[in-house]
Amino acid sequence: MLAFECDYLEGAHERILQRLVETNYDKAPGYSSDQYCASAIEKIRQACKCPEAEVYFLVGGTQTNAIVIDAILQKYEGVIAAETGHVNVHEAGAIEHSGHKVMTIPSHCGKIDAAELAAYLEGFWNDPSHEHMVFPGMVYISYPTEYGTLYSKKELEEIRQVCQKYEIPLYMDGARLGYGLMSKECDLTLPVMAELCDVFYIGGTKVGALCGEAVVFTKKNMPKHFVTMVKQKGAMLAKGRLLGIQFDTLFTNNLYFEISAHAINMAEKLKAGFKERGYSFYLDSPTNQQFIILSNEEIEQLKDKVSFEFWGPIDEGHQIVRFATSWATREEDIDALMMILDENKKFG
Repeated sequence: MLAFECDYLEGAHERILQRLVETNYDKAPGYSSDQYCASAIEKIRQACKCPEAEVYFLVGGTQTNAIVIDAILQKYEGVIAAETGHVNVHEAGAIEHSGHKVMTIPSHCGKIDAAELAAYLEGFWNDPSHEHMVFPGMVYISYPTEYGTLYSKKELEEIRQVCQKYEIPLYMDGARLGYGLMSKECDLTLPVMAELCDVFYIGGTKVGALCGEAVVFTKKNMPKHFVTMVKQKGAMLAKGRLLGIQFDTLFTNNLYFEISAHAINMAEKLKAGFKERGYSFYLDSPTNQQFIILSNEEIEQLKDKVSFEFWGPIDEGHQIVRFATSWATREEDIDALMMILDENKKFG
């Protein structure tokens, strides 16, 4: 069975596993106060060209979103997100469970529009009864988006300007950040993200780590007693070294960017293969997630040989499916997938 349903199917990059073994018997204090976390934090600051950045390591994306959003918002505030945003669709109500509403605005291939964001905020503050409503307290975006699309530098600057006007922070979910940064269509860098976002996270779980996300507060704005809140929510890893070692390795000799570029190269090969065979795409994604339209018959032919993610019906006879590449995708697996497609067309 070939597997393309997500980008965290494999364990971890071999350099990470090697470092974990090499350091296994080293003595280190707990709760991310160890030397490996300190080294990783410094490397992330350097990569972001943000020496004042405050960095904290958490285990997973939903956990990170829920904790960061809850820590930043007041009790009466909610978070604005695209209607397709991960916090709105695929996090099991984690944000609402913390007492904060996800306030949605239209999604354009996964992205929000700065003008629509401004209109939403203006409408709230101009409503004479807004004291009886949930206050918009921050803006959430994903990079890449849930549809593999990217914000341009201009789009991010425009969203930032709106956030500054209304004095609310901009938070970027970077679960697949490496795959966005290494896309050929990316015109952003880590330093630019650090400049334009109040907080973002660098995803490790989907980009070569066993687990882990690095939260970066860029404006000396880590919420007061953030670490205490992390522990209160049961999210503090006693052996924080496990996260520090992974990120220290990922940010040594450009490994994070090297393996992210591999995923993009594999996605381009996969995309080209589907295009050459006449398949249609739901949208044009420049990153590692590719959304392809398959007929119900084609799905039946493929599902016992290839795993992929069902994204939803487009009409009675067709569905959108997602194929994802990763840091560990092998070129021979894509070649094998294309052979299966060819065989299905030949005998279908």
